Amino acid sequence: MKRIFIITILAISSSLCFGQTDSSKSPATDSVPPKSTLTLGTVYSNNASYYGERAEENTPYIAVAATYQLKSGIYFTGQTYKLLNDNSSTLSASAIGAGVTLKVSKKLSTDISYSHSFYPAYSPLLQAANADNASIAFSYNGWIKPSITGDYAFGKTADAFVTAGISKEINLFSISNKDIITITPSANVVAGTQHFYQTYLRQKSLRDSLLGILTDPIFGSPGNTGKSKTVVNTYFNLLSYSLKLPLAYNRAHYLVEAAYQLSMLSPHAQNGKGNLNSFLTFSFYYQF
Repeated sequence: MKRIFIITILAISSSLCFGQTDSSKSPATDSVPPKSTLTLGTVYSNNASYYGERAEENTPYIAVAATYQLKSGIYFTGQTYKLLNDNSSTLSASAIGAGVTLKVSKKLSTDISYSHSFYPAYSPLLQAANADNASIAFSYNGWIKPSITGDYAFGKTADAFVTAGISKEINLFSISNKDIITITPSANVVAGTQHFYQTYLRQKSLRDSLLGILTDPIFGSPGNTGKSKTVVNTYFNLLSYSLKLPLAYNRAHYLVEAAYQLSMLSPHAQNGKGNLNSFLTFSFYYQF
């Protein structure tokens, strides 16, 4: 059965890294397609993941994305995002990007990409400080699929990330001779810097002030307010460990997927929402 090429988002994220995953990151495919393809997708997530971390406030969103990939492996991407708790009529974020997928050998492939994101002022998203992202990824498509990805995110500040991952696609069963249901468990470890978080905290303080929310006590010592750490973290440290379970219904031209991701933050990760983050995502992709 024909496999479709999946658009991923932190990535966003990367993946953009809007929702990482993997997102927040620029989309990549496992191999160069035999012909030029256009893939359209829509995604709902209960929270935006940035390398396993999340904002202090909830950020559920819907996204629409498109990827056009040439036979040469060169591709172009575009995404738009809307936070569901954002009452304004404007988009919460958008991104454009380009990249190329190359076959190094029969089973080894590499993906090189660049994306630029657009955020409104006082965005509540963690990654809003780093509007630009350059990425290089290597993956080996064997019985299991190990991969390693390096990201350099920059803009108002600059951060570097390395993600090591492993995944395995498992064919479960078919309902008819034209479809297949798969599950692709994966695990990854992320290391990086966290300059972006300091910018996020400053922007959150300004946003809360504009909304009339007091962020500091009026009388007495502030003591332990429960706020996130504000010590600048310039060191390259382990940030998160993630497990993801995507369950997908595949046909020749479209795919429907539900995915659950559980991320455990390392002691080095700066976050005000605890050490465990969970993300639930529903996606639909159609390829022409």
